[in-house]
Amino acid sequence: MGEWTAVAAAFAALQAWQERAGEPAGLNLLVNNAGLADPVSGPLEALSLAGWRRWLDGHLTGAFLCTRSAIPGLRVRRGAIVNIASTKGGLLAFTHAAAISLGPLIRVNAVSPGWIETGPLQKSAHRRAPDQRPIDQAQHAVGRVGDPADIVAAVRFLGSPSAGFITGQNLVVDGGMTRTMIYAE
Repeated sequence: MGEWTAVAAAFAALQAWQERAGEPAGLNLLVNNAGLADPVSGPLEALSLAGWRRWLDGHLTGAFLCTRSAIPGLRVRRGAIVNIASTKGGLLAFTHAAAISLGPLIRVNAVSPGWIETGPLQKSAHRRAPDQRPIDQAQHAVGRVGDPADIVAAVRFLGSPSAGFITGQNLVVDGGMTRTMIYAE
C-alpha cells in the first residue's frame, strides 16, 4: 500500500462502481488493517534503512495513503476511520493527529488487539487448529484467548453512530490480559 497511485486508483474504482451501481456517494467506514505479518525485525542495530522503510510503509504509510484517499467519501457520509494499531505506536500517533485534523466530520479511533486466535483462518498452507493450554486461557481476565469476532465487534462499534462522541481513542481489546499482567511462558 506504499504506492500512492495504486491506492488512489483503488478508491477511484470504488467511486466509479458506486456511480455505475446507482449507490449513494461516500463511505461510512475505513478500516486500516495492514502490516507485515512477521513482527520481529531483529536487533535495531542490524535493521537496514530499506528494512526500516518497509516497516514504515507496511504499518504507517499504507494507513496514511488509504486515509488520504478515503477522506472525500468519508466527509460526504460523516464516516469513521478505525486503525488496527496493536503495538504500532506510530499508528496510534497518526490516529490522534487525524482525529483532530479531520473532526468534526470524520471520527478516527484505533483498536489494539491482544492475543487473537487466527490459526483456523490462515491460508490453507499455514492453517492450524488452536493449541492453547489452560494457562493460556487463564492469563486473560475473561478466561479465554480472543477471537476475530471480538475485534470485529469493536470495529463495528467504533464505526457506528453509537460511538458518535468517541474520537482520537485507542480501544484495547485483549480480554484484560494487560491488566492481569500474567504472562505464561
